[in-house]
Amino acid sequence: AALREAGINCGLNEALAHSLAIDTLLGAAMLLADSDDRPEALRDAVTSPGGTTAAALKVFSDNDLRGIVDRALAAAKARSLELANQ
Repeated sequence: AALREAGINCGLNEALAHSLAIDTLLGAAMLLADSDDRPEALRDAVTSPGGTTAAALKVFSDNDLRGIVDRALAAAKARSLELANQ
């Protein structure tokens, strides 16, 4: 939903934003599934210095996306353990 909504916020119509979000996620997942390379190597291969992907990655880094994902998974794990003990 976040990727689709970001596309809409950038001026895309809802259908195109939805389609591009799906294509982006599927493409990344397929590239990762079909490769023996680490995700970081694949990311670096498609990131041009000073390009659009680099700009997006800087925003992710500046806003601690890795930390957000870590905290979200820790919360899900903690809740899973709570549910298992009920």
